[in-house]
Amino acid sequence: MMRIPKLQIALDHNELEHALADAVNVGEIVDIVEVGTILCLQEGKKAISCMRSLFPEKIIVADTKCADAGGTVAKNVSDAGADFMTVICCATLATMKAAKKEVKELQVELYGDWTFEQAQQWREAGIKQAIYHQSRDALIAGETWGKKDLDKVKKLIEMGFDVSVTGGLTVDTLSLFKGIQVYTFIAGRGITAADEPKKAARAFKNEIHRIWGE
Repeated sequence: MMRIPKLQIALDHNELEHALADAVNVGEIVDIVEVGTILCLQEGKKAISCMRSLFPEKIIVADTKCADAGGTVAKNVSDAGADFMTVICCATLATMKAAKKEVKELQVELYGDWTFEQAQQWREAGIKQAIYHQSRDALIAGETWGKKDLDKVKKLIEMGFDVSVTGGLTVDTLSLFKGIQVYTFIAGRGITAADEPKKAARAFKNEIHRIWGE
């Protein structure tokens, strides 16, 4: 039986108070709470520590997309209460290794040009998590999830990564991944921009359990 994927809420808000409102609304439903890149840039340490205070038992992610000063950034977010931190795939291996020492788990976020040869180096460095991302800009340009994406996700899993997926996910999108051992589905506006965010989060959760709990 396949492991049931986790559900992560991405809080990419400009203001902490709005992020907190959404976090309180859906936090008990989701498995992982992410302080998104925009929120990290706007509110930083305060946002992370607030989420940690609200959800002492949940995984907290700092989506810094760090490209440099990995050790310092990772120590800062870890001290604030983050369990996981993201680095951008174009960061040097030295930056990733430095960051990995300071957080419980490091996640490499895959954007733009990256290769499976690079991914093998990340695995050899002990990095276990990758995030396969359809960017907001790509989605706006009309790109959608397709076979090429799913094949890459499968290959990364075969390499030993826990692979999370994100980018324009809806409840209907989840069925595309049936039979694939996704680690986490990361949803932002698919939940927070819904008319009833709590209902939307439950719908994501129910569909995940329907597909992977069979």
